[in-house]
Amino acid sequence: MVNEYEIKKEMCEIGKRVYNRGMVAANDGNFSVKLNDNEFLCTPTGVSKGFMTPEYICKVDANGNVIQANKGFKPSSEIKMHMRVYKERPDVNSVVHAHPLYATTFAIAGIPLTAPIMPEAVISLGCVPIAKYGTPSTEEIPDAVEEHLPYFDAVLLENHGALTFSVSLLDAYHKMESVEFYARLLWQTMQIGGPQELSEEQVQRLYEIRRQFGMPGKHPANVCPNAQAGKPSCHSCGNGCGSSSSNIVTGADADLVASITKKVMEQLGK
Repeated sequence: MVNEYEIKKEMCEIGKRVYNRGMVAANDGNFSVKLNDNEFLCTPTGVSKGFMTPEYICKVDANGNVIQANKGFKPSSEIKMHMRVYKERPDVNSVVHAHPLYATTFAIAGIPLTAPIMPEAVISLGCVPIAKYGTPSTEEIPDAVEEHLPYFDAVLLENHGALTFSVSLLDAYHKMESVEFYARLLWQTMQIGGPQELSEEQVQRLYEIRRQFGMPGKHPANVCPNAQAGKPSCHSCGNGCGSSSSNIVTGADADLVASITKKVMEQLGK
């Protein structure tokens, strides 16, 4: 039997972590936990995630309709995005949405996180594509995110933020931390000449380690269209995984690094 009160307490603790790490401002962000196929706990709209207590947490059904909510609290309009993830990914038990500074910078610049620059990111995330822009509280964002759900456990939301999902709330939150750390490292290396990327052979060895670990979730090591076709998995997919019409980028050379740096600087008005 699921102890809902303990889950609500954990959600409040994660809220504090997200807020204290500067991954959200004011009342931004939202996350949810799956109890069963038709019951989900979610954070409320209009409150700071860093100051929640268990009575703030709402319960909704698979369509996002309120099952239970205390007076003065209601689910975020972005619950539609969460419900789409649960619908398309039965293996997912929790979804976290936040606006981490560096990851959101890349999302605003329109640059996916695809460069293989550190083993941990390659193993845990593979790639972090960008879901095209959608108007908040509409079906546009869920529709944009859905394209990437069969292939990844983390997605940047164009001009918006980041979304991570996993088998537990803590693991989904850790993925958000990993996305932000990856983005910050990539940004900082761009300031000193560009990252030294891992070779294709090194990436493939890391993919094999992931497969040996039997790690849950979706990842280019297992579901990349290239891998399914018996070809080498792509890491620097440039948003290509999950879209047959996209060109797959197999690596970034000095010219690409320079162009990415220029684009980021232009977006930031530097």
